[in-house]
Amino acid sequence: MSLMRNLNRALTATTGLHVHRAPAAAPAAPRAAAPKPAAKKPTAVYRCPAPEDLATDRLLRQPVFIMSPVRSGSTLLRMLMNAHPRLHSPHELHIRRLEVGYGSRLSQKAMSALDLERGDLEHLLWDRVMHRELVRSGKDFVVEKTPSNAFVYERIRDCWPDARFVFLLRHPVSIAQSWHEGDPDKRTYDEAAADALRYMKAVDKARKALTGHTVRYEDITAAPEKEMRRLCDFLDIAFEPAMLDYGRKDDAQVVKGLGDWRDKIRTGQVQSGRALPAEDDIPDLLRPMCRAWGYGK
Repeated sequence: MSLMRNLNRALTATTGLHVHRAPAAAPAAPRAAAPKPAAKKPTAVYRCPAPEDLATDRLLRQPVFIMSPVRSGSTLLRMLMNAHPRLHSPHELHIRRLEVGYGSRLSQKAMSALDLERGDLEHLLWDRVMHRELVRSGKDFVVEKTPSNAFVYERIRDCWPDARFVFLLRHPVSIAQSWHEGDPDKRTYDEAAADALRYMKAVDKARKALTGHTVRYEDITAAPEKEMRRLCDFLDIAFEPAMLDYGRKDDAQVVKGLGDWRDKIRTGQVQSGRALPAEDDIPDLLRPMCRAWGYGK
């Protein structure tokens, strides 16, 4: 009989008490490791091809980039341009998100020996994707309209030194309203205004740094032929009346999530824009941009 049993028999007989073994203490919960800070994305190193190197470094010639905020009418503009027999403007391509990585150090060393750093390889990829799309269309010039391109306008300019830029503006309040209405469960009007303002500032910065042609959404909806003639003059191509009836083409390429896809754009013809907001309806957050772009007082 164990010592513990003998002790308990004696204690019970004399005091009525009983000894139990204490339960083992639960192991202490491991301390949560502090979250690691997000790794900073390395800056892409690249060189700007000299004019004499463009023949070997780039397949595209004079690509056109529409620099615009979200919900500014860029889908309408690209559909009008795509209806021109010489211009191909597909849905948003988001080429800036295409990245290149090295599978090994030897791969990196081999590319560096060819004078190709990671940014150079990404530019070759961007150019090839867009050139493939242009060749499939059988047209002369490609037009790219992804709004976030404004955040990397310097890389786009450096990638294609012969690129041409079209700046599309719209009343900042109309942009914020449309951005909110596109997904009201995702963002309140105030959140939509703040988010859209990031794009507006990026476009404004690009517009100050680059040479290009400016067009306003309100002018396109009010006088589409006049504005398309002005745009064609800038691009040095003849105006085509077919641009005003873009819906006659079967390859509209309206893809949800890659530009506007709603009923208004699907009509195939330019529709009237919404009424401009009254001065009192402009929130303080958007007033500086309204003034900078010539809207309001």
